[in-house]
Amino acid sequence: MACLIAFSGLPGTGKSTIARQLAAQTGATWLRIDSIEQAIRDSGVVAGDLDDAGYRAAYAIAGDNLRLGRDVIGDSVNPWMLTRDAWRAVGLEAGARILEVEIVCTNIAEHRRRVDQRASEVSGLKLPSWHAVTAHDYRPWTRDRLVVDTAALNVSESVQLIRAAS
Repeated sequence: MACLIAFSGLPGTGKSTIARQLAAQTGATWLRIDSIEQAIRDSGVVAGDLDDAGYRAAYAIAGDNLRLGRDVIGDSVNPWMLTRDAWRAVGLEAGARILEVEIVCTNIAEHRRRVDQRASEVSGLKLPSWHAVTAHDYRPWTRDRLVVDTAALNVSESVQLIRAAS
């Protein structure tokens, strides 16, 4: 049975780094919202705010792959229960197992250092400032999920924890 691993967490917590390594180790399809949204911007089709276009594209691709029996990693900020529920619905509709993972960095100084010092891996993507990260409308979870604290665990340990739970 395919598994959907739906990530959430603020920018700079380590989501994409962990998701990339997890996908490399497991062969899962990695859907990175930053890459999808930047491709949409680059196409010139959407002027201004993308709203939920990137998420909707990712949900469709995830569903297609899950129905083929492939594991999928959804890598996004996933800030509201609305988006979390949408990822969950994709997995349920495809008959997949679902693991929801929240990536946090409880060491504020370390989190800020990561945000301030990182470089974009996605061509053309403008990374958020520390102010933008702290002002992000990121809402609390209202159901159980696996919480991975990257202030306490390195990338390999984080991947191992997620693999053990999936």
